[in-house]
Amino acid sequence: MRIMTQTPTIPRPVALLLVAGLALAACEPGNRELGARIDEGGFGNPTMNNALYHTGRLQYGEVLAQRFAQEVPTTINFAFNSATLDAEARTVLQQQAAFIRHFPEVRFSVYGHTDLVGSAAYNHRLGLRRARAAVNYLVGLGVERSRLDALVSLGETQPIVATSSEERRNRRTVTEVSGFVANHPMVLDGRYAQIVYRSYASGGTEGDGGE
Repeated sequence: MRIMTQTPTIPRPVALLLVAGLALAACEPGNRELGARIDEGGFGNPTMNNALYHTGRLQYGEVLAQRFAQEVPTTINFAFNSATLDAEARTVLQQQAAFIRHFPEVRFSVYGHTDLVGSAAYNHRLGLRRARAAVNYLVGLGVERSRLDALVSLGETQPIVATSSEERRNRRTVTEVSGFVANHPMVLDGRYAQIVYRSYASGGTEGDGGE
């Protein structure tokens, strides 16, 4: 005897309710589309970040940023209410400049910070003066100003030590890798790995960015 099986059919009204329920679930925070977490509100940001990652640009940029932070001091400090570079700060900037010159395909950012003494407006201006002092010194050491492309003051908004008193560790500039020079031949060819893993020794012979 042959047993016939039949897939049960869902009545049309019930099917429509199920589809609507799935659509609503997809809009809930726990069911957002892949990449939505990195969307900062700008149109197309998840797609852009996805493309940067899969072409290697984002991935290698992060690796080089880690390498810079490991091999070179990224921070200099200042006296109270001052944007003057002392001997220690100049020594650190010399090390930064050697690294930056060795990677002509890479852009860097310099961020100025202050402690929490004084008004927010004054500290914003002071942070900018400190960032400019660091950038001007780097340029004087042969770094192209065009590659120091994010001269920013964060003022008193990001203290290392949360205190309203004078604190030297809060009075600083921080230099960071910010990306790649878009029109550089190696970047146009997507040779990020050759850039990032180029041999570098602090105080040694500086490379010219060639192969």
